[in-house]
Amino acid sequence: MSAPESEPVVRPSHAPVMDDDRALQLLRDGRLDVAGRLVEATNMTLYCSVTLGGRTAACVYKPVRGERPLWDFPDGTLAAREVAAFEVSQATGWRIVPPTVYRDGPFGPGMCQLWIDTEREIDLMRLVRSRNPVVRRMAVFDAIVNNADRKGGHLLPLPTGHVYGVDHGVCFATEDKLRTVLWQWRGKPLSREAVGVLAKLERDLESGALGRRLRELLTSAEVEATWHRVRRLLDTGVHPYPSEDWPAIPWPPI
Repeated sequence: MSAPESEPVVRPSHAPVMDDDRALQLLRDGRLDVAGRLVEATNMTLYCSVTLGGRTAACVYKPVRGERPLWDFPDGTLAAREVAAFEVSQATGWRIVPPTVYRDGPFGPGMCQLWIDTEREIDLMRLVRSRNPVVRRMAVFDAIVNNADRKGGHLLPLPTGHVYGVDHGVCFATEDKLRTVLWQWRGKPLSREAVGVLAKLERDLESGALGRRLRELLTSAEVEATWHRVRRLLDTGVHPYPSEDWPAIPWPPI
């Protein structure tokens, strides 16, 4: 079935901007040079170039020392949460989060993520409100990582049809904090694809490489809470409803 004319046509795609292994090596081992600062960001967010062996790419660097203290997340943990979100993204096979590493930089350790150039022709508000299967994957991903801040501007559509998501520093809380603009599937049955991905994640969190990796980045309680969210999604078989105890939509929404 073709997408309605009122919705942006974004085709499901796994195509990355750069091969993930090469991007991760570049981000992890390359020389990081700061070009400027993204002034709209709440925390220190630096636009950089990273160079290794003749290859250069643009990236975002968020040093821990530039993180603003939050009342509901431990100080100095946002960069590691961004990396943890990437690890979960890779485990799903959906490549929702761009290649992301934790590394040292000009302002100390922090998160370094591949910069994504977006498709400027796509109406972002229409994409947010659409029922596109690529965006639906992101809604499932956000429920897994307990994303407390899925704004519309965090969706990065590509010309290939792939849609990346960024800014995952306030994820993985032990309490339910899901706050997102992607509520159009609330209470709807999960897709067969999502159920298969969730079943794999449950095993990988419990006794696989994903669980071991997340324990390097998060607390044991946060990893356990992630497993319980996955188990709950499998048990209910539906997309979650907004909480009655927590604001459902971030502000500003875009």
